[in-house]
Amino acid sequence: MDFHGIDLNLLVAFDALINERNVTRAAARVGVSQPAMSAALSRLRTLLGDPLFQRSADGLLPTPRARDLAIPVAQALTMIEAAMFSPPAFDPQAATVTFKLGLQDYPTQILLPALLEALQRAMPGAMLNVVAFNDRDAAVDLLDAGLIDAAIGVAPTATDGRILTRPLLRDEFVTIFAADHPAAAGPMDLPTYLAFKHVLVSPEGQLHGIVDQALAQLGLQRQLALTVPHVFAVPEVVARTGMAATLLERVALHALAHHRLALCAPPVALPAMVFHLLWHRRSDRHPAQSWFREFIAQQSAAIE
Repeated sequence: MDFHGIDLNLLVAFDALINERNVTRAAARVGVSQPAMSAALSRLRTLLGDPLFQRSADGLLPTPRARDLAIPVAQALTMIEAAMFSPPAFDPQAATVTFKLGLQDYPTQILLPALLEALQRAMPGAMLNVVAFNDRDAAVDLLDAGLIDAAIGVAPTATDGRILTRPLLRDEFVTIFAADHPAAAGPMDLPTYLAFKHVLVSPEGQLHGIVDQALAQLGLQRQLALTVPHVFAVPEVVARTGMAATLLERVALHALAHHRLALCAPPVALPAMVFHLLWHRRSDRHPAQSWFREFIAQQSAAIE
């Protein structure tokens, strides 16, 4: 087998650069000096005839050629590692591990209680450190920085192959409003819906949401009276004010157990919301992290 003079260590350097987007951090990850990593990048550029990375205020930005190489190189390194090194057996009953999990509001409310209850049985020595995030792309930054091991949230806008994802939970939108509102007596049609003042849950701080986009396609607009970044106070706000809110169904059903609310389907077609499990490629084969991700998937399936 002839690799045409390719030093396989260059693939390791490339994988570190594509994940870290910074020469100094990539060097530290691989365990070499910063000049050595710069030299490896120079050799890669010469070998492949492509700059591979462009400097920017946000770090090294991969070229299209580098993005095309990211997944094949990572897969090749994973196969080499698997062939040469057998990962140690992981025993959750005996292990003592702190898992750092990033969560948006929805999985915090819908999944976390059952997840922790089951985790205490399956892995008594586990500690769960939850890190909250709102913006879907914040999870990528947290994973890149190593501040969390995994995240559950809406899929990020872009991952460049270094962030792996797996769909976990799917939910539909429903509308809630006070149970004593006159609208509770009849079907929720568009005129009735638009007569309400509305609460918008906007984790990313936007002044429009998925409902507003659907209404705009019909040439319609609703009246927003409140925008909030978190869903937790919304059911009580709706029950007290006579406003309406369009939320995910599991959240709304949970609210019905604690507040006098009516629930109905919104009078406009809305796509389902899917929440994903996200993790960094560098931890893809870590025994404890792999076990934890599979455990999360199993608990999510029980909810579905």
